[in-house]
Amino acid sequence: MIDYEFLYAFTKEVLKLDKSIRWVGIANKFGVLLNTEHREGLVPLMTDEENEEYAHLTVTRHKTRIKFQPKTGPLIYALGKYEKVNRATLTINENFYLLVALDIEEKNFDLIIMEKVLPLVNKDREKFKVDEQKGAAADNKSAAA
Repeated sequence: MIDYEFLYAFTKEVLKLDKSIRWVGIANKFGVLLNTEHREGLVPLMTDEENEEYAHLTVTRHKTRIKFQPKTGPLIYALGKYEKVNRATLTINENFYLLVALDIEEKNFDLIIMEKVLPLVNKDREKFKVDEQKGAAADNKSAAA
């Protein structure tokens, strides 16, 4: 089972990395959001339910990209540039994904992801572990929800 206090602290820490980060979510391998945080005072673009659907679809889509990794190399992150927001998806490990939304005005999103977000993910990656006996049951329960 994942440590939810760690997830809460981690998402808060990602949110503080740059003033252009609007929203942070951590999803499990089934696309279920385990924790989200948004910038203080921000009026979110989407509801909690819409973010849940977004997470599920994003993780599913992200998994399809690994088919070509033997030829392209590992995917570092995927970015969607929308009219109102930039959204990035990073693989933490085979069980967890980091979803980050950045202000549309931010032009240095690659620098923020590569030099701020990714180093934090790499530093804390080992903390994203699932207890195989407890975690498998918890993940399957989440997938059914």
